[in-house]
Amino acid sequence: MNLHEYQAAGLMTEQGIPTNPGIVATTPSQAADAFDELAGPGGLVAVKAQVHTGGRGKAGGIKLARSADEARDAAEAILGMDINGHIVRKVLIAPGVDIQREYYLGAILDRSARGITIMASAEGGVDIEEVAARSPEKIVRVTADRQLGLLDYQIREVAFGLGIEPQLMSGFNSVLRSLYDTYVHNGATLAEINPLVLTSDDHWLALDSKMTIDDNILPYRPDLEELRDIEAEDATELKARANGISFVKLDGDIGCVVNGAGLAMATMDAIKLFGGEPANFLDVGGGATADQVALALELVLADEAVKAILFNIFGGITRADLVAEGIVEARKRVDVRVPMVIRLVGTNQEEGRRILAEAGLNTVETMSEAAQAVVAAASGQAG
Repeated sequence: MNLHEYQAAGLMTEQGIPTNPGIVATTPSQAADAFDELAGPGGLVAVKAQVHTGGRGKAGGIKLARSADEARDAAEAILGMDINGHIVRKVLIAPGVDIQREYYLGAILDRSARGITIMASAEGGVDIEEVAARSPEKIVRVTADRQLGLLDYQIREVAFGLGIEPQLMSGFNSVLRSLYDTYVHNGATLAEINPLVLTSDDHWLALDSKMTIDDNILPYRPDLEELRDIEAEDATELKARANGISFVKLDGDIGCVVNGAGLAMATMDAIKLFGGEPANFLDVGGGATADQVALALELVLADEAVKAILFNIFGGITRADLVAEGIVEARKRVDVRVPMVIRLVGTNQEEGRRILAEAGLNTVETMSEAAQAVVAAASGQAG
């Protein structure tokens, strides 16, 4: 679950990180009122789009205002803006800050290292991906042990790596420790401050905050579930979640209907191996009933970019013949306007393939064959 900037800042404040206080506005008039409350005459505020995506500044989603009228105009320009497919429905009005230096500070789930990796850079205020591509040596990394946590010497290692002066280390170290605590306490998969600024009077301040929460913690943390912004989330993903289907929309044109998260990831890898791009991650679940398959097809076909669909079903707990019956029934309910490639293996696979063949649906046997066939179908080269 992604959080808005102001929500992430709130969680960081709870753990002792100094953040830039602001007021959320959903109308231009509210933005003007916020200016009067935060800045006063002659002050400066930033009007910042609140959306679950990056690149706000480049898209024109962050504007400075020196009067209530300018704040009103900025909010009017930003509200309703489409930023990377996300519609802006609220803005954060934050006081201007006299900045001396900018840094990047982030904590991320590092599966390869089996821990939480801290990343930091003296080049704050820009995408960390840009820094990594342009100057990877400017990124300092340490990984916290899962049992021991983030140790003091690792915090000092980050500070030394960024060239933080001795008199500033205490404040910096406190921010880094609190960022790690924020990450752990809230079951995050990402927590970052970009930029973390050193103000002109040598105070540390989190100027922009971002967090992603692991959905698995939400049943135990209803307070975090309350932060979910339904309007900001993808409608198809919401429908999938409500029906017990794991679905994530991607940017490709090959729809995937798979049972099992591991098989779904392997399916996407196979598609990319043969030159295709998956349009989604979709784990239909172990049951794969006709209703589930029909809904999965609806979810995939809701994306107009989809040019072909790959069913990759392993009949383990669920019998392949029952899955086949589900596919046939689902095809009757859903208008399938694109080619389908079906791989069906496992328990009762021969019976399942017979059922599909009688319905005029052909199957393939291997993952490679299925991936090549659906890539060809999506490109219009299927024979």
